Amino acid sequence: MGAAEPVVEREGERREEEEEEDEGGEEGNEREKEEKDVEKGQVLGAKEKVIDISNIGVNNDLPNQLGDSHVAMMQRLNPTNPLRIVINGSSRMPTPSPSQTSLPRSTPTPQPSLTTLNSRRYTNRISLFLFVLHMVVAVGLVSFLIFKGIQGLTEASDSVKRKERRILKFYLPQVETASLLSITLAFVWQKAFRKWPKFMVQFILWSSFLLSLSAGILLICFQRATTDGVGVCLIAFAIGNGLYACWVTPRIGFCSKILIKSLEPVPKFRDLNQPTYCMLGVGFLWMSLWILAVIGAMNFYFTPLIIIALVLSLAWTAEVMRNIVNLTVSRVISLYYLRGMQSSSQFCFQRALTRNLGSACLGSLFVPAIEALRIVARGLNLLEGEDEFMFSCAHCCLGIMQSIFRYGNGWAFVQIAAYGKGFVQASQDTWQLFERRGMESIVDLDITSSICFLTGVCSGSICVIVVAAWTAKVHQTFTATLSLLSFFIGYLMTRIAMALPHACVSCYYVCYAENPDTRLFDHTIKEQQNKMNSDREVVVPTPGVPRRFSTNS
Repeated sequence: MGAAEPVVEREGERREEEEEEDEGGEEGNEREKEEKDVEKGQVLGAKEKVIDISNIGVNNDLPNQLGDSHVAMMQRLNPTNPLRIVINGSSRMPTPSPSQTSLPRSTPTPQPSLTTLNSRRYTNRISLFLFVLHMVVAVGLVSFLIFKGIQGLTEASDSVKRKERRILKFYLPQVETASLLSITLAFVWQKAFRKWPKFMVQFILWSSFLLSLSAGILLICFQRATTDGVGVCLIAFAIGNGLYACWVTPRIGFCSKILIKSLEPVPKFRDLNQPTYCMLGVGFLWMSLWILAVIGAMNFYFTPLIIIALVLSLAWTAEVMRNIVNLTVSRVISLYYLRGMQSSSQFCFQRALTRNLGSACLGSLFVPAIEALRIVARGLNLLEGEDEFMFSCAHCCLGIMQSIFRYGNGWAFVQIAAYGKGFVQASQDTWQLFERRGMESIVDLDITSSICFLTGVCSGSICVIVVAAWTAKVHQTFTATLSLLSFFIGYLMTRIAMALPHACVSCYYVCYAENPDTRLFDHTIKEQQNKMNSDREVVVPTPGVPRRFSTNS
């Protein structure tokens, strides 16, 4: 039996050489056909032939007994096929032919790395530490002042007790009512913006003017010095608001288009509003404790300084809560634009509360101040006159604020949420994206942040009208103080709810600047850029003639 092995192998090799000469290039096709036949069920037949070989003795007529087709079948099998292992467990594994090794192999297409989207480091840790320290101090101060207020009600003299009871009776109901009213208005505004975005842009621009003007006139009608001062401030703001509404009227169409397009992904995420509900609930609870602390501060030393400290603390805390919602929505929407992912809002909310909280604290501290100073510098730069010194100073201030704006702006929250960058780095990278795409003038045209601000003004003005009318009826002495508090509370609560549409618009701009060819974006920004470029080419500024030369002529 052992002598038959070399005979079979030599005969097979000779047969293979003859078939290669006769068949030529058809060998590859036959091999593929044979492999397919073996896979379909002819494996058993091949095994039977191999068994027959083991029963054949040493015979010189062995090739005739096997037949040409059988040997050709065995030799055309794939070299790695187990059917090539024959005769009493002996094996011969030939090296694959060059035609087999040279077959092209498909390589998987490299996928973009997503590691940058899952950064695990904590951003802006110093700011996070300062905010946590501030909250510890604030909680301690509020608890102490509440204790002092309770002590004044129980252990103080009769005059102090009467004062405490009067404050609780005429302060607490109005402030709690203002908080609940502002939360209700916040949800109404947000729902209206999502349902009728184009109408709401114009409505808020002019409603804020009318409501603030009405609140100012109402306070002046009480004919008290304190209420007159607050009323004059509201009327002055209303006049500036009306001028601003007239100035930005040409931008309303573009802003409405962007707002409509940016809110399209929101219905895909049913739980996207849950962080807003959570923050408003926490805000209401903290506001209730805060007003009790204000009442307790009235029976403690340095009352004005303590109340100012409490107001600043509340403003920073509310702004941080708003930016937590901003970061949550920004991560959900930016991952949808950049990767087509539908992320969990709960997971993004947890990330904003932990890893990105330091950036939210730093941005909440500086962005409102930077944007306010930038608006003032722009307003001064628009003033034209013969005083070249004032004009140059205003132009210099605007340049300084523009430089600072590169290192701290509200657009940074998108990259903070998406990539886990620090606040300053995200501000720089985002502005560089805008410069690379030539979008600086486009984002300057956007008035979404102003609309959200004026929405807060509308809620604050409505709270002032309700609370002032109520307080003037029951205890007119507290009217001015409660009017300011109600405006402040109404504004802060509404800004938390309006973080959702604001974040959606910011994501649309920043993600478009990063990848404008995505099918999720339309041509609105591109068309606006082309329109602005064509306007610059057509409009040629006329050289200005100094007034002193025109008068002499």
